[in-house]
Amino acid sequence: MKTLYFPALLLILVLSLISCFKKDSEVPMPYRGNVRVDTIAMTSSYQYQIYFRLDSGAVEQFNERTRSDLGFDCSPSGYHIILNTADFMRIADVGARPFGQSIDTTGVKWKFDKSDGNPDSIATGQWFSVVNGDTISNGHIWALDLGRDTAGISLGLRQVVFDSLKSGRYYFRYAPIKGGAFTSGYVDKEPTVNYIYYGIRQAGVLPLEPPKTRYDMLFTQYTTLLFTSTGAAYPYLVTGVLSNSDGVKVSVDTIHAFSSIDLSLARTLTFTTAKDAIGYDWKVYSFDAGSYTVRTNLSYVVTDTHGYYYKLRFISFYRAGVKGYPIIETQRL
Repeated sequence: MKTLYFPALLLILVLSLISCFKKDSEVPMPYRGNVRVDTIAMTSSYQYQIYFRLDSGAVEQFNERTRSDLGFDCSPSGYHIILNTADFMRIADVGARPFGQSIDTTGVKWKFDKSDGNPDSIATGQWFSVVNGDTISNGHIWALDLGRDTAGISLGLRQVVFDSLKSGRYYFRYAPIKGGAFTSGYVDKEPTVNYIYYGIRQAGVLPLEPPKTRYDMLFTQYTTLLFTSTGAAYPYLVTGVLSNSDGVKVSVDTIHAFSSIDLSLARTLTFTTAKDAIGYDWKVYSFDAGSYTVRTNLSYVVTDTHGYYYKLRFISFYRAGVKGYPIIETQRL
């Protein structure tokens, strides 16, 4: 008879032992946000540059796109000097010559910053030599075309020399292209941002960019290089999105429906850090209709500055029939 009770006793013993173990902590599933629709008010003349963050759908900062002229790299070992390509700015190395004399720009080789953000594509390049640990000018003078304002009017020409970068401070001088009195300027690195900006027409530092951890995308006009049918490159002013170069990555998806993109799929995609990965070609201009059509079948998966995944697509470029108001649909995955 005792053997008849053994299976029951064994079962009770096993259950009592199991109850002594602590249950595994539940692993929370990643938060999936609601689909959000936001309108970015660049205006019909694309007057504003707008810094946008994905987590809140907030405009972190905005400014008139013509305010700045030069941007100075704030990374610890950085030395790059960029142009405000929203104004179609360009620059030309006119060689070692006395600063402040008249410069004839006929036939000079103008350069533009490429829009992908690759340091090797910056027009000013390595403008220096290193002497005793300091970054010292190579003595070359640059012709600087300040580009055009929102009405297409020229903002004029200057000559500039980048003198040095010492202890986190850039030193430079600029003067009228035809010579004359010059202005000395300097910019201190600010470690919380990617670039600190300077306005030649305002003769001062312009802290236009928000902290690099507080935005993901910049809606702006910018200059990019297009190519003719023969492969020749030419600069062109476009309107679109540039990514924050500090950690934001983008994947372009032309295969899956926006509604079907989830976190599992997102993690299988290939990403790029190119600043112009979202770019401008999410819309197409019809010369016959005189208007833009948005490619709503084009989706982007973006990892923000904190590493979270978002999907994004454009659903319009118009608000109340007025262009310059991109409308985006986003969702955290």
